[in-house]
Amino acid sequence: MPIISVITAVVAGKHQYLIGAWESLTAQQMPDGWSWEWIVQEDGLTGEPAACLPDDDRIKPAVGRRGGAGVARTMGLARAEGDLVRALDADDLLTTGALARDIATMEEHPEIGWCISSCIDLLPDGSCKHGPNDPPAGPLSAETLRRQLKEDQFPVVGTHLVMRRDLAWALGAWPAYPALEALALVLFCAAVAPGLMIKEPGGFYRKHDTMTTARPGYREDVNVPLLRDSILARMDALRASGWTWLPAAEKGH
Repeated sequence: MPIISVITAVVAGKHQYLIGAWESLTAQQMPDGWSWEWIVQEDGLTGEPAACLPDDDRIKPAVGRRGGAGVARTMGLARAEGDLVRALDADDLLTTGALARDIATMEEHPEIGWCISSCIDLLPDGSCKHGPNDPPAGPLSAETLRRQLKEDQFPVVGTHLVMRRDLAWALGAWPAYPALEALALVLFCAAVAPGLMIKEPGGFYRKHDTMTTARPGYREDVNVPLLRDSILARMDALRASGWTWLPAAEKGH
């Protein structure tokens, strides 16, 4: 049975929304023959997030030394069994039908290595707001993403990225950046493989006071300009290398 592996990095003390993420997973109507697994990787060694999870064989929790969200997701990827991989932040929610749309897109387009969907901001008062810069549905080019990141107007949420697992490993999975690691992986995927934008939102991006990006001085603390330069430099190096990802059917030809 084909599997989509949903990977969540979580830190003890910030796992109060984890059950909501699980409920949004259990509400997914999967395509015939498909199932999901939820790889919950604590960025730390406390075991507290796993202790709050329900008894469900599809949940695969683990702990690991602190290294940031990117490191935790990559450690989680090592335990993933699915040919498709998708991230889900511990405080976010999947929209109705999100996984089915992800799977259908990847099945209908075997030539692509990744896809990504738009998101809905879930505000503290319970109201919702669509992203102002969502790209149109269809091919999403490396040139477009590079330009938007350089202009600090990146229009997609990196944790809505769905990848073929072999592409994720070929790129080294999520980089060990102090921030922007999910966004970076979108650009690295785009540098070597074609991808598509899904018009329908794939998740709710929960805004709350305890979220890392809401912390005063966050952009200065993580040095966003330097991170952006690093992402762009690695993206350019990947493109200049001449290596491109190939679908499984084309490998060896």
